[in-house]
Amino acid sequence: MKVLIVTYYWPPAGGSGVQRWLKFVKYLRDFNIEPVVYTVQDPKYAIEDEALQKDIPEGIEIIRTPIWEPNNVISIFGKKNKKTSAGFLNPNPSFFGKLAQYIRANFFIPDARKFWIKPSVKKLSAYITSNNIQVVISTGPPHSLHLIGLQLKQKLDLKWIADFRDPWTDIDYFHQLPLTMRAKNKHKLLEQKVVEGADTVIVVGKTMKANFSKFNTNVQVITNGYDKTDKTQKVILDTHFSLVHIGLMNADRNHKALWEALNQLCEENDNFRTDLRLKFIGAVATEVKNSIAKFKLNENATFIDYVPHHEVANYQRSAQVLLLSINNVPSAKGIITGKIFEYLQADRPILGIAPIDGDLAEIINTTKTGVVVGFDDIIQLKESIQKMYGQFKQDKLTIEGRNIERYHRRALTNELANVVKELVL
Repeated sequence: MKVLIVTYYWPPAGGSGVQRWLKFVKYLRDFNIEPVVYTVQDPKYAIEDEALQKDIPEGIEIIRTPIWEPNNVISIFGKKNKKTSAGFLNPNPSFFGKLAQYIRANFFIPDARKFWIKPSVKKLSAYITSNNIQVVISTGPPHSLHLIGLQLKQKLDLKWIADFRDPWTDIDYFHQLPLTMRAKNKHKLLEQKVVEGADTVIVVGKTMKANFSKFNTNVQVITNGYDKTDKTQKVILDTHFSLVHIGLMNADRNHKALWEALNQLCEENDNFRTDLRLKFIGAVATEVKNSIAKFKLNENATFIDYVPHHEVANYQRSAQVLLLSINNVPSAKGIITGKIFEYLQADRPILGIAPIDGDLAEIINTTKTGVVVGFDDIIQLKESIQKMYGQFKQDKLTIEGRNIERYHRRALTNELANVVKELVL
């Protein structure tokens, strides 16, 4: 059985966006499904990681089509840094920066990749007809790719799966965009058309499933996950009490209750101040750095730029505590950041700052891999960190996770294969 996967992110893309479908493609052949990948030619990715090329199975057919990126023109006015992620919106843009944000938000709907839709539908229509493609899968964001899937479905009457790695109108930064009411309504309309039109909708969490189920009765949850890691290499734990955060730390993840709790513990215990290390691997917003300075934690903090994905595991497995910070936004309950699954297989305690009744909290609680504290709960944060520190001092800071293997990428690909096969049987 052949399936066509329409994805914007593909190696050499780095970061979180590429991981999900790169790993699905890696394992689909194990379940008698031959993936064909359709992606962009010569894209301008914010983050690149050449090491991910090795995860592409030998002989996989990859179709590439050029894409016109209006962001390349607009960014002249906004002075966009190539390494800036979509998760960071400049809180103090210049006049031209504001203009660029407004244009992007209101004239390129659903996103700036909309100009890839028409040529992609034309090219893929001919390819699908002559190559016995049984199922098309679109993955977003960018959600323009779902419109490719929708138009192929309407034109060829084929089976189509829409995979949402992140929400559309409920995504964490949607509320920050300078959208007009007309633009918001258009987003919501397109989102509804995609969800209603797909034969199957795949999402990464229960909250998103609940939101989409009012438009489609066939919504399936397949979470993100972790891939195998070489654990034969001996791990040397940090000798200090390290709280390690992997990935983007933007302004919405700047939980001042955390910095306040750490500051109070430092003031109350000189040994804690001496032992504490904060490590940030990845881009960190200015607001976060300012808060760290405000609460007198600069001397305890280390900032490391993006590192290749295969090196991240070393930082995770050597950490005393893995810090997981969820965006404090209206849709927070449904956010399941991809890094949680990488954290699970690191065998280190997780300190999550997130809604205690959210999707992410459920994963951490059921796997017994850490503790989740609410955004503003300074008392509970202090108690949790103090307990972990006490265990660290006694060399007893460990976890025994449960049922973590269900989140292995191969097991999740088996779930995907079952969804695909049910469509064509």
